[in-house]
Amino acid sequence: MVEQTKEQAVIATLKERKDRYVSGQELATGASVSRAAIWKQIESLRAKGYVIEASPRRGYRLVSSPDLLIPEELAALIRTETIGLRVVHRKEVDSTNNLAKELAEKGAPEGTVVIAEEQTAGRGRLERSWASPRGGIWLSVILRPPLAPLGATRFTLLAAVAAAKAIETLGITPEIKWPNDVLIEGRKVCGILLELSAQADRIEHLVIGFGINANITQRDIPVEARERATSLAGVLGREIARAPFVATLFSVFEQEYRRLLAGDWEGVLSDWIQRCNMVNKHIVLDTFQGVEEGVFAGVDDFGAIRLRQADGEVQTFAAGDVTVKA
Repeated sequence: MVEQTKEQAVIATLKERKDRYVSGQELATGASVSRAAIWKQIESLRAKGYVIEASPRRGYRLVSSPDLLIPEELAALIRTETIGLRVVHRKEVDSTNNLAKELAEKGAPEGTVVIAEEQTAGRGRLERSWASPRGGIWLSVILRPPLAPLGATRFTLLAAVAAAKAIETLGITPEIKWPNDVLIEGRKVCGILLELSAQADRIEHLVIGFGINANITQRDIPVEARERATSLAGVLGREIARAPFVATLFSVFEQEYRRLLAGDWEGVLSDWIQRCNMVNKHIVLDTFQGVEEGVFAGVDDFGAIRLRQADGEVQTFAAGDVTVKA
């Protein structure tokens, strides 16, 4: 669980006593600060968007919380041992992956998460741009697995499984298109981008970016992508509570990560196949070398796609863009 900062302790107490006034002394005791220091904590929380009333004789009362994925909103919800114990929040960045890579190179611990309310230069696989307006969930996780670089490709499938399982907790049934696009009713709701730094024999760090269309409308999606993309709010007909969903994603992701490190890659892969929308389907694969067609024949031990072609031969491809024909 997250070790609370002073501000997080104050807001946690105010939330526990919601709709009631809490004395400054009680807040000071809970946050382990002096009574005089509470005003500074309250002012800092107000600057982050919390509306807090003050009464000279009664204390402080929380009126409303900001719809932001800030540490103060996430801390009380996180139940992990590693993922999300440190959250770096920005209102706007070019790319959460870029900032996460910078932090990783400076020694940020495993499990550090970078979250932004908006990305100005979000990107997905194959260097495609990814629209990232406010209301979505744009975050990147730093991992330092004790594995050789060859095993890094497995994390693309693992991340897709984690995202799909988190979405399933909302009562939605998503599908996965190789390698890690998460779809709802055939339309993309989540993209994942993995970036690697490694030596010849070991991974130095992985940065795994999640782009989830959460509380955005079809108008927020670029015109050219509207027929192929959707959002969680659009599917459900209501906005989701983003902070609890993010906490769920952290928990599920950590569970899948620990499965992989414990040697249960087959279990992770089985969960991926169960959600794959390409089983026994004819697909077209656009690779750097050209276009290939065939029937989806699963993936190899490192997540590369396998195609059974017209002559019965099965070929394996590490990268490419998939279109499902039938």
